[in-house]
Amino acid sequence: MSADAGLLNQSVMFNKMLEELAGFSLPVESLNSTGKAMIILEKKPTQGKKEGSYEMNIDRERIKITGQDETGVFYGLNNLIHLLSGSTKKENEYNIPSMVINDEPRFIYRGMMLDAARHFRSVDYIKKLLDQLALLKLNVFHWHLTEDQGWRIEIKKYPKLTEVGAWRNGTIIGRYPGSGNDNEVHGGFYTQEQVKEIVKYATERHITVVPEIEMPGHSGAAIAAYPFLSCFPEEETIIPKHPSAKSMAFKGKKVQESWGVYDDVFVPSEQTFKFLQDVMDEVIPLFPGKYIHIGGDECPKESWKKSAFCQELIKEKGLKDEHGLQSYFIGRMEKYINSKGKQIIGWDEILEGGLAANATVMSWRGEEGGIEAAKQRHDVVMTPTNYAYFDYSQSKNEDSIVIGGFLPLEKVYQYNPMPEALQGTEFEKYVMGAQANLWTEYIKWDSKLEYMVFPRLAAMSEAIWTPSAQKNMEVFENKLPAYLSMLDKLGIQYSQAFFGLKPEIKPNKNNDGVVWTLSTKMPDAGIYFIEPGKDNNKKYYKPLNITKSGTYTASIYRNDNLEEEIEQTFNLHKATGRTITFKTPPAQKYPGNGGNFGMVNGVISDNGLQSAEWFGWEGGDMEAVIDLGSPTEISSVRVSVFESKGSWIYRPSSFKVYVSDNNQDFTEAGSGKPGEMQAVDLPRMLQCEFSTQNAKPKGRYVKIVLKNYGMIPSGLPGAGHKAWLFADEIEIN
Repeated sequence: MSADAGLLNQSVMFNKMLEELAGFSLPVESLNSTGKAMIILEKKPTQGKKEGSYEMNIDRERIKITGQDETGVFYGLNNLIHLLSGSTKKENEYNIPSMVINDEPRFIYRGMMLDAARHFRSVDYIKKLLDQLALLKLNVFHWHLTEDQGWRIEIKKYPKLTEVGAWRNGTIIGRYPGSGNDNEVHGGFYTQEQVKEIVKYATERHITVVPEIEMPGHSGAAIAAYPFLSCFPEEETIIPKHPSAKSMAFKGKKVQESWGVYDDVFVPSEQTFKFLQDVMDEVIPLFPGKYIHIGGDECPKESWKKSAFCQELIKEKGLKDEHGLQSYFIGRMEKYINSKGKQIIGWDEILEGGLAANATVMSWRGEEGGIEAAKQRHDVVMTPTNYAYFDYSQSKNEDSIVIGGFLPLEKVYQYNPMPEALQGTEFEKYVMGAQANLWTEYIKWDSKLEYMVFPRLAAMSEAIWTPSAQKNMEVFENKLPAYLSMLDKLGIQYSQAFFGLKPEIKPNKNNDGVVWTLSTKMPDAGIYFIEPGKDNNKKYYKPLNITKSGTYTASIYRNDNLEEEIEQTFNLHKATGRTITFKTPPAQKYPGNGGNFGMVNGVISDNGLQSAEWFGWEGGDMEAVIDLGSPTEISSVRVSVFESKGSWIYRPSSFKVYVSDNNQDFTEAGSGKPGEMQAVDLPRMLQCEFSTQNAKPKGRYVKIVLKNYGMIPSGLPGAGHKAWLFADEIEIN
């Protein structure tokens, strides 16, 4: 291998990966050497080419990689690694076809965020993850370092941040609010020398590290270390109590042991600003990149509303309200960080109350925040939950606890980081790129981290790097086995959900049942099913027309070995397969399973937030109209709803049923508050029975209205925010 002197580091990186994957490395010599090199590396800037672009020319004699810069050469070598992994090998020879590749990134920002605050990761593991980011041509590592549950970076002026704030005395067991507490001390932190080591390691791989220091919310660990940072320093930290939890020997502020959002946030005092400026004085020199992430998300305003100091500050500064106070807080910190030669980046809540002058917005609550920021001529990084949150389930039958939501690899690959609203406008240029996010509330072990990230991160990489018009899912699928083989050699425990059983439910042509379609991407696999009440396997050849209620079993067999088995219970009723419309569509990230039909597909969710069946409305009501096809007598209407206060999801405040023959004039048939409803089958089932003493309501159209709970009250996670309303199956009998 011959290389310019400035490219020797790229050769070293290539040889390191080659050694891991193939068990050998190549000698490196000067580009001017007279030897016959197999691989030639050179840097040749060309006008009009983007940073990181390269050309790879492969012929019978040699491989030549010409990069726009050192990064381009590095990416070319990474691509060569992928080609070698997918090539045929005979003894010590790899056969790669002759070709010319011209490649350049679509976006300049291509990242991944890792939450190391909820669950700490070792230095060695961070390096292992950085190797994978580099292999996928991702160039930003967003490092989430502070939270309510842990402070992970050494600040020498404030030693209690790591002496106290880096450790919690227990962690809830299971999904919030949990079934107990493990009472195990969890924690850890990175010394400044370790941070430098990781930053250097990342830089060698052309990755910029963006640290995140959360403010003004998600600051419980810092407040536990230094209570003066709180609006109410004397108040004790509220930690959910469980029968198995040990009694605490001390009072006051503590590092939070549960998940969610908490009212105790930074007080916007001069003492707090001095503290944060001191922190930045130590953080900024450690990170040579352009950005410091200041969080800014999910900041409850309840403490500020109750604080006489905060209310007086709002008046003194002429602010409109607590949202204005958050904008003031962020603006103060931005000016200081700008004075140190850095720019801030924050979650899209920093738009509330007015955007700081030079801030970059990371849009996570959908694309709306990013669109608005771009129109205000601010740079934007897109990371919407419904495409970029890798703590979401990746299969409809997940086998461990996740935060909720459903995000399969196929959907990640389909993502286009450029919102339609900005395409072809002058504001396109403000969209810098996108990133995947991994929050780790329910990801304690490194093996599960890998399971959640890979291979979805490869799909995200292509979604950001490749122009949408050039993406091809079939081509990506063909490349995937070679990539997974590479992960096998590296000992990475990835998910195989993409190759699992993919059930799909659609209405049948007579609207009297459903069609159950089964498929798999697993090579050389056969699909079998068992009908309700039977025990004999039948080979699956075509979609099943299901017109009777019952539980079906479906399986994948490969070489006579059972690879996967799922059960699906169908509860058919008068509304199954019928046309349903919503007055207000659900949120993009909770659209149900298979569009509106998912509300009448005969399937009732039974595994909480991990189910793809849920429809979600943020702060809004659910109003649905079902067309039964002809006037029909109704005995009961049942609706499956969900409640998880830690996730801001509340039961509806009321439940009403109406009937009509013309879809215009509706008559109320039944109503009640969910608390008064009889629980049937599941604790979250709301039921409206119609009296047998009087004529039962009859109509072709049935309207169901679930009224949203409203604003979340003080003292609960998400206080002051609008509640989510989650609903699943509507059953009409």
